[in-house]
Amino acid sequence: MRFLSRKGMFCRSCGLATYREMSAKTLWQGWWSPLSVVITPLTLLMNLGPRGRFRKLAAPTGGFRPSLDPGKSLLRRPEALLFLVPMALVAVAIPVLFVCGVFIDEAGVGKAPTLAVGDCVRNEGDWKDQDLEIVDCGSADAEYKVTRTLDSSKDQCADGELIADIQFSRDKVTVSCLAPAR
Repeated sequence: MRFLSRKGMFCRSCGLATYREMSAKTLWQGWWSPLSVVITPLTLLMNLGPRGRFRKLAAPTGGFRPSLDPGKSLLRRPEALLFLVPMALVAVAIPVLFVCGVFIDEAGVGKAPTLAVGDCVRNEGDWKDQDLEIVDCGSADAEYKVTRTLDSSKDQCADGELIADIQFSRDKVTVSCLAPAR
């Protein structure tokens, strides 16, 4: 991290050219350290003070050498675009991801199926990380059949039955008992 400044007597054109050049470099080069995430925006805000003072000056006249060309405005320079395009993508991506998350959640994608007594299931995962899929009881894919559901923590599955599909709600826990389908 480094801090650069230019001191001197500036006419309007030279001051704006200096402001635009240094701010464009800050937009491109100012983000490469952890502290710069905070310091770079502050530096850009602090640069607005001198910019305002330069803009209030009258147009240059006379002088012993020609004034600097202010060039393109700050936001139309390539250095600024290297900063603005990724920031615009981030600004668009956050709401898009939020909306996608809402629609995916409403569609039930990623949710475990709610099992009812008599359903047949196939486990795509291991028992630690169950991935139960409801299948037709007559198909060869049917591994287990739901024999009953327990709504009380005092109830237990019968011997030989597997505990699966534990679902938690605000006030109760529901457990499905599975027996081999064959």
